[in-house]
Amino acid sequence: MLIKWLQEKYEADVITVTVNVGQNENLNASEEKAKKLGALKHYSIDAKDEFATDYIFPAIKANALYEGKYPISTSLSRPLIASKMVEVAEKEDATGFAHGCTGRGNDQVRFDVTLGALAPGLKIIAPVREWCMTREEEIAYAKAKGIPVSNTAKKYSIDASVWGRAIECGLLEDASQEPPEDAYEWTVAPEKAPNTPEYVTIKFEEGVPVAINGEKLKPLALIEELNKTAGKHGVGRIDHIEDRLVGIKSREVYECPAATVLLEAHKDLEKMVLTRHEVLFKQQVDAEWAYLAYVGLWVDPLREDLDAFINKTQENVTGEVKIKLYKGGLTVVGRSSPMSLYDKNLANYNIKTTFNQSCSKGFIELWGLQTRMHNALKKSAKKQRGAKTAKPA
Repeated sequence: MLIKWLQEKYEADVITVTVNVGQNENLNASEEKAKKLGALKHYSIDAKDEFATDYIFPAIKANALYEGKYPISTSLSRPLIASKMVEVAEKEDATGFAHGCTGRGNDQVRFDVTLGALAPGLKIIAPVREWCMTREEEIAYAKAKGIPVSNTAKKYSIDASVWGRAIECGLLEDASQEPPEDAYEWTVAPEKAPNTPEYVTIKFEEGVPVAINGEKLKPLALIEELNKTAGKHGVGRIDHIEDRLVGIKSREVYECPAATVLLEAHKDLEKMVLTRHEVLFKQQVDAEWAYLAYVGLWVDPLREDLDAFINKTQENVTGEVKIKLYKGGLTVVGRSSPMSLYDKNLANYNIKTTFNQSCSKGFIELWGLQTRMHNALKKSAKKQRGAKTAKPA
């Protein structure tokens, strides 16, 4: 649809680019469609492996969850797609870029900022932002131009990558109603999931997953395998109210089976091998990292600065985490690491523990010193105020 609009409004020669980040779409069909609509040339770029290694794995290290819930599956793919657009533009000596983002969402920011940073001399056109059509008007325009629209696209707005599937629009805009079952494709309804739990053991090396149940897998294959396994048990459905960068609160529905499992497992392993100070400080760094990726600042130097700290913390994040999947839920039920700071001899309640309990009394005395001083002064001041206001008999 954008091809036709660009041809009509700008008399542009359009070169189209489709980047495969694991969205399970028919790229050949996309190419045929583009050429049928008059695209001068089409590029189909397979970036699945690059996406997994250079974008998803850093997100795992950063425990990336926007507002504590969304694994930024859509957000992560945008800077990669934009970088591929720049590569094609440089190769073809293009004069500008066009993308299909609306003026209400976050994607316009992600594309505009990344494209503007990587190719500052080229013009950026956002047709959907310019024409201000409703979704119904867009579908009608497509029909008028002989452009086929799928039944799913008529009902929902879908965006997917191997890290997650986002579902918007239609019935989902009523935030008080449960999402219809036909909105989901990657996960079964929890009540229809197997009646027997499944256990999955994930091995990490320096913060990244490398094996499932003892079988070493390449990054992309590992994520795809977990999407299937967790999705089969109804794990990975997310329904929440999200704060978009542009100020709109939006009801967002996602399916992120592998992301849900891997992020929970990674956080658990970190708690075993990092000190309390590292864990608490890293939580702040992780939140900032996720925020930068979400709001389109992937190419900002601060994100790389945070990566340096995060990568340093991951040197000891090696070990295994055992996850129980059952009826839409996941529970960490075991973990082990050669770098573990958990010491059973210190933690146990037996008399023969190596922990010297007599040290605790002095520690508590110092730990609570200022708290006791504050409350003593507070009590004394209250008595003084009472004495001043007391009336003579």
